[in-house]
Amino acid sequence: MIMIDFRSDTVTRPTQEMREAMASADVGDDVYGDDPTVNSLQAYAAERLGFESALFTATGTQANLLAIMSHCGRGDEYLCGQSAHNYRYEGGGAAVLGSVQPQPIENQPDGSIDLEKASASIKADDFHFAITRLLSLENTIGGKVLSLDYQRQACAFCDDHELLLHLDGARVFNAAVKSNCDVTEITKHYDSVSVCLSKGLGAPVGSLLLGSEAFIERATRLRKMVGGGMRQAGILAAAGRIALEQGPLRLVEDHENAEYLTAGLAGIPELDINPASTQTNIVYARCRSGKASQLRDYLANQGILITAGDPVRFVTHLDVNRDDIDQLLGAVRRFYQS
Repeated sequence: MIMIDFRSDTVTRPTQEMREAMASADVGDDVYGDDPTVNSLQAYAAERLGFESALFTATGTQANLLAIMSHCGRGDEYLCGQSAHNYRYEGGGAAVLGSVQPQPIENQPDGSIDLEKASASIKADDFHFAITRLLSLENTIGGKVLSLDYQRQACAFCDDHELLLHLDGARVFNAAVKSNCDVTEITKHYDSVSVCLSKGLGAPVGSLLLGSEAFIERATRLRKMVGGGMRQAGILAAAGRIALEQGPLRLVEDHENAEYLTAGLAGIPELDINPASTQTNIVYARCRSGKASQLRDYLANQGILITAGDPVRFVTHLDVNRDDIDQLLGAVRRFYQS
C-alpha cells in the first residue's frame, strides 16, 4: 500500500522525467571536477540565485556545515536562532567537526532574530572570548517567512558589525513564492546560501551551497574532508537540475493545499490551530486532549503518515493532493468520534 505521507516534503518521490534524466545522465568523476551534469547544475544554480559559484552537496546539513566551516575558523563563533536547523537538528556538526561555537539567540514569533539581542551577543575583542564571525538566518523557518525588510536590516547589521551573513535557505523558494518576489531579491543580501533540492523542489537527493568563487573553493576542499566527494554524481545532479528549473513553479500549489488543510483542521474542535500561522507548506496543530501519538497510530492504520509532536506538523508537497487532504481530514474526524 502506498501511504499518504504528511511527515515532511523530504519524502517526495522523483518524477518520471527525473528518473529518465538520471538513467541517461552524462557523467564523469566529480572529485576531479569533470562530471558535466554536476558542472552544468552548479553553473545554472549560481546564475539563477545570483552568485559567482555553487557547489552540489549530498545534503542540506552538509551544505550548512561547509558554509559555517568556510566562513569561520577553529575557536570562532556564529550567531543563530535557538530554533535554527543548523543549531538544533544537524548533530552539532559545526562544533564537533569545525570547532566553531554556536551562540543561539531566541527566535522571535515571526522566526527572525532580534538584531539588538544579536548585537549584545557579539563578543568583545578580548582573548577570553571566541571571535564572532557570522550571523546565520533561516528562511523559511518552521514554515514562516522572513520579511524582505528584515533581511535588508540583517544585511546592514552585518556590514556595520563586520560579520558575514549566511542563509539556511532549504526552502528559500517557498519564501520567494510567499514574498511574491524573485528568489534573488532574497539571496542578494547574503554572503552564502544553502538550498535544498530534495524538499519541496522534488529531487531525490542533494542540496546546493552558493557564494563567491573563493568561498566555494574553500567549501569544496572541506566537502572532500568530510567525505562529500561523490564520483559520478551527475546521476543525482540530473534530477536536481529538473527540480531547480521546474520545482519552484508549482510551490504555490503546495501553499494553497496547506491553506486548505489548515481550514479543514480548524473545523475539528479537538484540535487547536491558528489559521494565520500557515504561511507556506507547513501546518501546525495541537491535540487538545494530548493524543498525538494515538492519532499517529490510528492514521497509520488508515494509510496516512504523520509525525506525532506538540504541535503535530503536517507538510504539503508534490505527492499530496486535495483528495489526500480530504482523506486525512476524514480520518482525523473519525479518530475523535471513535
